[in-house]
Amino acid sequence: MRKFFLRWLDSWSPTSQAEENLPRAGFKDSKIRWMRILPFILLHIACLSVFWVGVSWFAVIFMLLFYVLRMFSITAFFHRYLSHKTFQTSRPVQFIFILIGTMSAQRGPLWWAAHHRYHHRFTDTEQDPHSSTHGFWYSHVGWFLNEQNFGTRKEVIKDWLKYPELIWLDRFSLPVVLLTAFGIYALGEWLATAMPALATSGPQLLVWGFVISTVLLIHATLSINSLAHLYGRRDFETDDNSRNNLWLSIITLGEGWHNNHHYYAGSTRQGFYWWQIDITFYLLKLMSVFGLVWGLKPVPERIYAARKNQLAMIKIKSNNIDTGESL
Repeated sequence: MRKFFLRWLDSWSPTSQAEENLPRAGFKDSKIRWMRILPFILLHIACLSVFWVGVSWFAVIFMLLFYVLRMFSITAFFHRYLSHKTFQTSRPVQFIFILIGTMSAQRGPLWWAAHHRYHHRFTDTEQDPHSSTHGFWYSHVGWFLNEQNFGTRKEVIKDWLKYPELIWLDRFSLPVVLLTAFGIYALGEWLATAMPALATSGPQLLVWGFVISTVLLIHATLSINSLAHLYGRRDFETDDNSRNNLWLSIITLGEGWHNNHHYYAGSTRQGFYWWQIDITFYLLKLMSVFGLVWGLKPVPERIYAARKNQLAMIKIKSNNIDTGESL
């Protein structure tokens, strides 16, 4: 029993580290570990508490703001910074935003970055942790509900292991999430007494501000693994099923330009064109004005040239079809 709870609280415990030796290449572990994912299940069930705690305008606004803050931390710092190093920042800013991202209940930051790097190495192949070829359910949630993908693949993120604070956040991501939930509950209880006009309470702020906000955040993030490989435009030819999707870009602050990203992952900006809304990039650009981040990597001109050549070829083919000619 002690080992059982230790695996929950410390993802780097000896029992968890042993899982890193499980087979990966060409192996799909579809057996769900129900007890391991109990917190994930309880989080979803807790959404039903909304019928008990009611609703207030303050709780809804808090839910949305906390969603956006954590989504930005995931997209900017877990993804574009930890996974791809598309910009630079100071150690304090790095820690603050990665801590906020850890509050998202998407496991540890190094676990997140390592699996994402692995995904880019083997996108939509048998070695991809959440390959779209395994179907929607597996690519959306099935892949992280098993033993195979529980451990942090340290060999993929060796460049980040020199930061003990990041290792600590990765090991104790669940306690961070639990403390976040308790903090929001305590805030709600304090507001109920100090500012009764807000008409909120500890239980209500906990359900709306943490539970519902977190569930929405998790599934919005996971939709890039699943929906963004099924629905949308393929503006660039890639060896995977990635697609660009405006609606997913809106709810994920810019991550929906997934085909762009898989064609060239080295840019801070994922919406390559002005009409492709990328809120995360806009916020990072604003932060760079104040010196909080720097070295934002641009989209190379060769990427735009490749797209122009592709459009030119499509136009030529279209004209040949209209005139009955062949290339």
